[in-house]
Amino acid sequence: MQNKTNLTISILLSVMLFLQGNKLQAQSYFFERVYDETLAQASYVIGDLNTKEAIVIDPRRDIDVYLEIAQTNNLKITKVTETHIHADFLSGSRELTAVTNAELLLSGEGGADWQYQFPHTGLKDGSIIVVGQVELKVMHTPGHTPESITFLVRDMEASATPQRAITGDFIFVGDVGRPDLLEKTAGQIGSQEIGAKQLYASIHKFSKLPDDLEIWAGHGAGSFCGKSLSTIPHSTLKEEKQNSKALQFKNDEQGFVKYIMDGQLTPPKYFAMMKQLNKAERPLLIQVPIHPRLDQTVFQKAIDNNLLIIDTRSKDEVAKGHIQGSLHIENGKSLSTWVGSLLDYQQQIVLITNESHTEDLTRKLMRIGMDNIYGFVTGLDKMNVELEKSDLVSIGELKKHLDKKDMQIVDVRTESEYRNGHIKGVENMVLTSLENNIDKISKDKPVIIHCQSGVRAAMAYSILKRNGVENLKMYSGGINEWTEQKNELVK
Repeated sequence: MQNKTNLTISILLSVMLFLQGNKLQAQSYFFERVYDETLAQASYVIGDLNTKEAIVIDPRRDIDVYLEIAQTNNLKITKVTETHIHADFLSGSRELTAVTNAELLLSGEGGADWQYQFPHTGLKDGSIIVVGQVELKVMHTPGHTPESITFLVRDMEASATPQRAITGDFIFVGDVGRPDLLEKTAGQIGSQEIGAKQLYASIHKFSKLPDDLEIWAGHGAGSFCGKSLSTIPHSTLKEEKQNSKALQFKNDEQGFVKYIMDGQLTPPKYFAMMKQLNKAERPLLIQVPIHPRLDQTVFQKAIDNNLLIIDTRSKDEVAKGHIQGSLHIENGKSLSTWVGSLLDYQQQIVLITNESHTEDLTRKLMRIGMDNIYGFVTGLDKMNVELEKSDLVSIGELKKHLDKKDMQIVDVRTESEYRNGHIKGVENMVLTSLENNIDKISKDKPVIIHCQSGVRAAMAYSILKRNGVENLKMYSGGINEWTEQKNELVK
């Protein structure tokens, strides 16, 4: 029995060593995906384990994560690059090159209007970047943007063909990049149809690559850069050809253009600012800043001087007591997007939060270039300031008013959410456009607002209060509670 046990252990150890050896052989170069859930954004560190050189692709602005990866793995970042001029986050490429003295390599494609306006080395279709034994070949893949490029990555000692593609916002898992952002955010009328046709041609060219090519994209589910992005981190070209609807329009350019233009969400307002800041010279932020905690006197002065107070606590905490005129944006995964959608970049802001959240909030906001933070208030309960409560209604109270004309009831979800199912008799005003539609809010009768879970309704409540709507109530349960209690939705 003992001999059999020893033999079994010996076999298991041999198998483990064999698998470990194969793993080391397969992973002959360093590869790590860095994922920011708050913006559903991916960046990549690729290095040679022998020469210790590394390149970073599409870094975010708080660059310490890449410096830590390099230090932990005994790598030196010698090159930094991007797949395109980003619209959804502020790139950290220049911060990273400033700290590491790495070479900055950026797309030189797209024409005169799409050139980066600061020192860098330009890349063209067919350009080769070498990092030790790793080769990154540039493929110009316009459509999402004119200058967009894809990096075809191969281990030169192991393969004659690329093994991975870093596709940026060109091809995602389950989707492709949207071509309408230039028109909708930068006002370039007519560019979305041109972009759609360029995207179709890029897909056709890319589809000729080996089927086993791994696709590593710049975004996952939750990004506004596409409409059907998957939560899966990577795929293969073969899988995308089989499963992505966007890749099913072979020899049907017109059908593809119609498909890709239909159903795209309204992009956040801050996208236009990101395009500008990522293209032109701007101040660099090498370290994550530490903002002051405001005491009673300084905080009161900020209120008196009409600084924008943003309350980032949970909707339940805010409902129990908040500062009159404050804007509520709950600190969650989507905070950056909401701040970028609702705020003016020129506004100086004070953030109400818990002490443990200050660094998290700073990072989220610096990733979209929202640096105008005056300070934090981390103990609102200890401040001698007057607070007001939110006026909440229950599901039962809401139902009492549905068939009557004595109340205006507003659903602040997106148009597509509303179309897919809403409470009968309720009108739709999208949260991000609410401030521009104050004239549509009744002045003669009470108003009830709701959303899916209560988070957006709480933001809408603060926006309307700031704009002088007094007779206001909030149904915090939203569609979630409505459907949980088996109530009907109409389409």
